[in-house]
Amino acid sequence: MNQEQKFLPRHDLDRLLQQLKEESYNCLGPVVRDGAIQYLPITDSSDLPAGVELDQVPAAYQLEFTDGDRLFNWSNGPQALKPLLFRPRENIWQVQRDSSGNLAFSQADESVEPTAVIGVRACDLAALELQDRHFLVPGAEDPHYKKRRDSLLLIGVDCSQPSDTCFCVSTGDGPDLRSGFDLAMTELEDGFVLRAGTKRGQKILDALNLSAATETQLQQVAIQSEQATARQRRLLPDAGVQKLLLQRPEHPHWQNVAERCTACGSCTSVCPTCFCFSEHSETNLDASVSQQVREWSSCFIPNHSNSHGHPVRADIASRYRQWLTHKLAGWQEQFGRSGCVGCGRCISWCPVGIDITQEVNKLVEDTG
Repeated sequence: MNQEQKFLPRHDLDRLLQQLKEESYNCLGPVVRDGAIQYLPITDSSDLPAGVELDQVPAAYQLEFTDGDRLFNWSNGPQALKPLLFRPRENIWQVQRDSSGNLAFSQADESVEPTAVIGVRACDLAALELQDRHFLVPGAEDPHYKKRRDSLLLIGVDCSQPSDTCFCVSTGDGPDLRSGFDLAMTELEDGFVLRAGTKRGQKILDALNLSAATETQLQQVAIQSEQATARQRRLLPDAGVQKLLLQRPEHPHWQNVAERCTACGSCTSVCPTCFCFSEHSETNLDASVSQQVREWSSCFIPNHSNSHGHPVRADIASRYRQWLTHKLAGWQEQFGRSGCVGCGRCISWCPVGIDITQEVNKLVEDTG
């Protein structure tokens, strides 16, 4: 796409939201709800979190309210794009029995409207690309995921304030937007520098009829990116080193982690790339209708590894090992890259503050 960059003054942000509505998109954006930033329906820019900043450290997530005007001066919330596409719980098909005992099977049909999401971060776009590769395998697309994915327009925002828990620089996924967006924004003090990533995004950008970003504004963008990159301190080893995890199944540090881990599954719930699920049937009282329900699952659940009624991974150490080796080493064979995008959510939302970067580095360090 043409990387011509335009400037949208802060006081004109509602012009963008209005254009999205004219293009028949419902708008979702970051909203403060229940002490966290979540993607929820918005009507205008007053719904966005002005002056909100974020302090994330292991096992802690705290919003800070300031007098500033910036709307995207935070790193991320517990919710990525995953629940918008791969629902935490959904009916996927049902069977109905009529009075004669005949069975009629039907696929659950959900009405999906065009939806624009504003405020998406680079780490979550990288995670979405991995979700797409899992759920949109050519010839075997998940119809529920695909329907929602086709309806989605993504407006990303370069991350200017990484949290202490962020490490997207070391995974190569941020803090700047690189791909996967329809429209990209960089927030400055007085407004936003915009660039299109797709034809749909270009159409919206052209309709706004904005002036070109000035050289000074582009310099501010570059400086802000450098500062955001420099703020990150956590590091994940490169892909080659991550593969060493598969060679160290008996490393004593697995047990060290297990003594702290509660196997609650919070890390897999907030992880934007995890896609494990389970299915079960739910039948009404007279057994005339049965629905097949799909729900998020986790490799930390004991029965996730059941074989012939018994768990293969019965203890926490083996379940944590499965999660980490699959995400960081196994995914490289499956998808050609690690399954971690450096968002840091698993660190912030772990109730005991287990830090994936520290654990991996201890597991792969030379013990010889």
